[in-house]
Amino acid sequence: MHVVATAGHVDHGKSTLVRALTGMEPDRLAEERRRGLTIELGYAWTVLPSGGRLAFVDVPGHERFLGTMLAGVGPVPAVMFVVAADEGWMPQSEEHLVALEALGVRHCLLAVTRADLADPAPAIDQARTRLSAAGLGGVVLHPARAAAGGPNGLGGVEAVGVSGRTGQGLGELREALDRLVAGLPAPDPAAPVRLWIDRVFTVTGSGTVVTGTLPEGTISVGDELALGGEPVRVRALESLGEPLASVTGVARVAVNLRGRGLPERGRALVTPGRWASTDLVDVRISPVGALRDSDHGPADRGDGGKHGEGERRLPRRLTAHIGSAAVACEVRRLGGHIVRLRLARPLPLHLGDVLLLRDPGRDRAEVRVLARAGVLDVRPPELERRGAARAHAARLEPAAPDAASALRTHRLLRAADLTAMVGAPGGQPVCGDWYADPEHWAELARRLAEVALRYAAEHPLEPGMPVEAARHELDLPDRRLVGALVRPPFTVAEGRILTRPTGLPVPVARAVERLRAELSAHPFQAPEAGRLAQLGLGTRELAAAVRAGRLLRVTEGVVLLPGADARAAELLRRLPQPFTVSQARRALDTSRRVAVPLLEHLDRNGVTERMDEVLRRCR
Repeated sequence: MHVVATAGHVDHGKSTLVRALTGMEPDRLAEERRRGLTIELGYAWTVLPSGGRLAFVDVPGHERFLGTMLAGVGPVPAVMFVVAADEGWMPQSEEHLVALEALGVRHCLLAVTRADLADPAPAIDQARTRLSAAGLGGVVLHPARAAAGGPNGLGGVEAVGVSGRTGQGLGELREALDRLVAGLPAPDPAAPVRLWIDRVFTVTGSGTVVTGTLPEGTISVGDELALGGEPVRVRALESLGEPLASVTGVARVAVNLRGRGLPERGRALVTPGRWASTDLVDVRISPVGALRDSDHGPADRGDGGKHGEGERRLPRRLTAHIGSAAVACEVRRLGGHIVRLRLARPLPLHLGDVLLLRDPGRDRAEVRVLARAGVLDVRPPELERRGAARAHAARLEPAAPDAASALRTHRLLRAADLTAMVGAPGGQPVCGDWYADPEHWAELARRLAEVALRYAAEHPLEPGMPVEAARHELDLPDRRLVGALVRPPFTVAEGRILTRPTGLPVPVARAVERLRAELSAHPFQAPEAGRLAQLGLGTRELAAAVRAGRLLRVTEGVVLLPGADARAAELLRRLPQPFTVSQARRALDTSRRVAVPLLEHLDRNGVTERMDEVLRRCR
């Protein structure tokens, strides 16, 4: 299926043309049919010559209903632009064109109606100038027509003269529509769902039904989606009047929801966790219409100062449109073409989304669509310091709306946050579910080495900098990131960053190695205080050696090699059970000064147990 919206001036025959193409009545309201004026969005569909199905979203052309027109055009990939041969280009033709330009709709077919009343060539010439200037295009022209340069060629946009009253040109229009939709980009069926609701009603026995244009992704019966942050279940689906188990974009779809009251137009059904719901966004402004024609967009100044003429013409309060949503917003100029929008309510957005900015209070004699706003950040930082806004704008000005840009802005992001910003993060996380900007990650590794060495110099008897202290020093949100940043020859052990092989200063390490050599020959003959003093191993040095895992502290003043307690347990198990302290002392070839605290150490660790005041046994 494909979906195309209409566009064009009021009373140029959009609904008449849809009616002639589909045999269906797009005007749903009795008032619309009585007045011959489209007020609400209309829906109809037909089968093209190729056999493909095409759905139309018929929009109102009157200036009072521009918001409704934007709700219909917002989610669709292509338009059928309608101009009457007997009137030509009109004010609402221009406003609709500016809106399409701002929304980024580029695929277009021109239908020149009332060809039975006037020669369509002048209207085609007018439209050629305007559509070409706005950058709208279509399918590649038919080779014969392109070679002849005939009236159907419009700089890449095909044009067809037609009459909805007599049927003139309808066959050619159907073929042109077939070519238009054949050239549209293929939607991604695995993309996250965002269905902007353009109609809401209830069905007796079924409950709430919402409709919209699904641009990409897939919705299936039984899916859990989110609506305004709350979970909803898809009870049933229908597309073009047929019940379906699953619908893939692009498609017109009606969704029967379970467990929800009546939402309003402009809300969106979304895949949970795949969109950033935000009421604050930083955007890049591309002026269109009257604002562009003033020769200026937002000036290059931010945070005060004299503003340019174009910047004065961008009001502080506007309406932002995306999909079927229309949300009031406040505008804060940051610098250059970067603007911060505070939305009246949260919208589900991705980086790269396009908002249309409209001045609802502007004189209707002027085009009210002012700018295209490309979303650059959906979680913008606070900007309180003097000059912060200008600096932030300078960083965003060259940014592309992708995962790499999000990481350059935020430096570190969890997978869930990055996914909500861009749809799919891509690349590999640096640690767990954390993604990092490569330059920032390299700088963090450099800084970690620097702070770890400084800590080692300031605390020579500690084995290394505590990981938590390093996390705090680098202002990291997760201590796992510290471990991922450690590079050889540094290592992480027991919650510390070791900058030396032994974790000890060189003089202390040498003294400990001498002591270890002596204990290797006599593992249970712990040196006395005098020998420790000769080696230069005081209380602090011994404690550092124990923390570094180079010695085992049995009790105050008694140190052995690591593992000496396990070796002692092995020897003691060879004794007749139970045994006395004296028997243990002889088996271990040591003194009572060492044997008693060593046995108490084994008791505490559950290796041995006392039977009475004299005897012990191995467990």
